[in-house]
Amino acid sequence: MSALEDIASERHITLPQLALAWLLAKGDDITPIPGTKRRKYLQENAAAADIQLKPEDIARIEATLAGYQISGERYSEGALKLVNR
Repeated sequence: MSALEDIASERHITLPQLALAWLLAKGDDITPIPGTKRRKYLQENAAAADIQLKPEDIARIEATLAGYQISGERYSEGALKLVNR
């Protein structure tokens, strides 16, 4: 089990809810836009807005993500050629 799954399990939430709650905790200038086709996941995603992460949760999440690049281009160069064709 990963550290992120551990945090979600301790809080009794799903991993996607943890991700959304973390993004919402980052500030009012960040607006996560999750996509889903199923009502179950829409309701689950919406419930993430009510999750209040503790500062130590945020610190653990960010420590876990520290080794990863979490920003970049939305599309690869090849996929970009297919956009707006």
